[in-house]
Amino acid sequence: MTDYTFFDRAIQSIDAANAQDPRTELVDGEAQPKELLFAQRVTGWVLKLVDDPSEALLLSARGHTIRRWKIARDTYPKNKIGYREWRNALAQFHADETAAILHEVGYGDEMISQVSALILRKNLPGDAEAHALEDADCLVFLETKLAGYLDDWGDAKTINILRKTAAKMTAEGLGFVSSLDLDARSLELVEKATS
Repeated sequence: MTDYTFFDRAIQSIDAANAQDPRTELVDGEAQPKELLFAQRVTGWVLKLVDDPSEALLLSARGHTIRRWKIARDTYPKNKIGYREWRNALAQFHADETAAILHEVGYGDEMISQVSALILRKNLPGDAEAHALEDADCLVFLETKLAGYLDDWGDAKTINILRKTAAKMTAEGLGFVSSLDLDARSLELVEKATS
């Protein structure tokens, strides 16, 4: 059963933290904080993917990239090992930041542990909610971020990354890819990667 007092306060605090993102994206002509938008979009996909998402899943969807801009990619070596170290450091940072908010609003250790496990993807591949969070994250990436990387990555690298993205997703999550509003080049590369 959801404790809406704790839940609402936690969501408000996570959103307030993400609203501090200095990076912005234009939405209907208005600049919006990127991380706030990303977290809201992931939450939206979770609600599409899961009929009755748990409180822990909704909290982790909102907090799983909290304050992402605080740990820049260029603080780690520009290689595969550096990338993995950066991703691991980010995941732990997000789990810790979200846990601190949940503790502050009054959640107990059990809920905090559940949310942290989802953020850290500890229960993959066996947990359906961990898969739902991964699917939602990947769908938002494809829908809103992929096009911005195409020129930097080139087609071959993009297809390789898209194959890795698809491998992380469930069949249900992949089923939604065709419904995304992708530009022609993104769509072509996604089709090549998933065919």
